[in-house]
Amino acid sequence: QLQASGGGLVHPGGSLRLSCVASGSIFAIKGMGWYRQAPGKERELVADITNDGNIRYGDSVKGRFTISRGNAKTTMYLQMDSLKPEDTAIYYCGADVIPDSGAYYPWDHWGHGTLVTVSS
Repeated sequence: QLQASGGGLVHPGGSLRLSCVASGSIFAIKGMGWYRQAPGKERELVADITNDGNIRYGDSVKGRFTISRGNAKTTMYLQMDSLKPEDTAIYYCGADVIPDSGAYYPWDHWGHGTLVTVSS
């Protein structure tokens, strides 16, 4: 189970910090990431991070957003600075989880999302 939080309304140029916590029958988490979906648009990668520290950012957020993981590796954060109206979307956290039991399906764990609205 993944729980995302931290969304809200912010003015252009402002900042927000999103959090995502993974819980449940987890043996290991290979990677975690943020995706977003704006009204009428397809879901797109915001950023993801693997256990060995590899990070990818979507082109539209490079230099403005920073992804990180907590020491426990079951938490993930997204620091969003210099926000723009086009960043308005529902932000979803996902994880590549190896479960304690049962079959493993890559990137099969997703949270319900948190809404970020950037508007003056």
